[in-house]
Amino acid sequence: MDLKNTLLHSLGIEVTKLEAGTVVATMPVDERTRQPFGLLHGGASVALAETVASIGAFELIDKEKEAAVGLEINANHIRGKRDGVVTAIGKVAHQGKSTMVWEIKIVDEDEQLICLSRCTMAIIQKR
Repeated sequence: MDLKNTLLHSLGIEVTKLEAGTVVATMPVDERTRQPFGLLHGGASVALAETVASIGAFELIDKEKEAAVGLEINANHIRGKRDGVVTAIGKVAHQGKSTMVWEIKIVDEDEQLICLSRCTMAIIQKR
């Protein structure tokens, strides 16, 4: 998978674990991902969460016949973070024929919860 010229590359997102139903990825908290007040931008957290759900869903579909696309995402921003690295741990909560629901916890280096997100993925037929 070529990540050059993608949002993942721009935000420094790296997938560190990928197995059926579970995805783990990291993202730096730096000038690329902070909002103007110096904290991790909520949108960056949401981008990380949807990345994890999208990659996870892609691994569970028939890649020849189907595609996985984001349908809905929500996020509760629990704690601020100014620097370092955050880690997103995504697990599939529901795997249906036309939708999947992923739960994503974003934590800091001390396992403190930064953001809790849920992402619904639509499974569509390729044309």
